[in-house]
Amino acid sequence: MAQFRLQGSKVLAVDMTGDAVKAKNGAMVAYDGQMSFKKMSGGGEGLRGMVTRRLTGEQMAVMEVKGHGTCYFADRASEINLVRLQGEKLYVEAGNLLCTEAALRTGTTFTGLRGASQGNGLFTTTVEGSGQAAVISDGPAVVLRVTKQYPLQVDPGAYVAHTGNLKQHFQTGVNFRTVLGEGSGESFQIRFEGEGLVYVQPSERNTVGGEI
Repeated sequence: MAQFRLQGSKVLAVDMTGDAVKAKNGAMVAYDGQMSFKKMSGGGEGLRGMVTRRLTGEQMAVMEVKGHGTCYFADRASEINLVRLQGEKLYVEAGNLLCTEAALRTGTTFTGLRGASQGNGLFTTTVEGSGQAAVISDGPAVVLRVTKQYPLQVDPGAYVAHTGNLKQHFQTGVNFRTVLGEGSGESFQIRFEGEGLVYVQPSERNTVGGEI
């Protein structure tokens, strides 16, 4: 089984003994030992995944890395967050997924208006199974717990990923800028309800999400 460890906060080291990982295409920055690299179609999901992503606009270029030694991954000095899955599902924006153990299954899922509002189609990437995944964020991610008693509102430009039994609701008419009187036009937030964790970055990506 590949072992994930962080070198600082912006480089992921993966120790491999003949096993494999799936990583964002072009994210390898160095390696020692013997490694092989293979580009995977459709985010590693085969023809069905490739067709689904083409229809939905969800972009995910993935490579398989296999061998003996240590491979190092990074992406534009982004912060790296390790997520350990134990049979549950991780929902993550395609551009924020850096690396996963090969045993984890990747796919796409319908996310409704949140996906459309960000210009990413109506689907987002899923990672499912038991193992580790590495998620990148613009700045150190904050992990926020959602409970039935305490739902969570998130700016879509700051959303990175979530796990757990959560429902998403698209709320129009308000965002953090309009609350402060700095926005214009129709705005929105994502409301998470249920039980789970939401990963939020301290920087907003450029989307049409703030104002429609």
